[in-house]
Amino acid sequence: MAGDPIEVARAAYEAYVARDRAAIEALVADDFHFTSPLDNRIDRATYFERCWPNSEWTAAFTLVRLVPNGDEVIVTYDGRTRDGRGFRNTEILTVRNGKITEVEVYFGWSLPHQAPAGGFVEAAGAA
Repeated sequence: MAGDPIEVARAAYEAYVARDRAAIEALVADDFHFTSPLDNRIDRATYFERCWPNSEWTAAFTLVRLVPNGDEVIVTYDGRTRDGRGFRNTEILTVRNGKITEVEVYFGWSLPHQAPAGGFVEAAGAA
């Protein structure tokens, strides 16, 4: 692996599904920050307190795309929960010296998609 951003990203998702905290801690830099629609650049300690418990209900990630961009990796994955629900997200991981220093998460949609193929879901309160 030796710092290859793609391999670091793969290892992080594997550690998450395995609920291997030691493995993920070894991949996350001390100056790590995490941003999502619910979190604004939280630090490493807050990430492990707030987000790591989600590993308990995560059953699998299927990595749909891993796109290298310098020290970043753009990852789109299909996730599955232990109760069988599916979801798709995209994340941008910044990897420096073999450690993840930054993650940006963009929430996607449920799988299967709620809208029919070629269709859409009406927004609540839409006229």
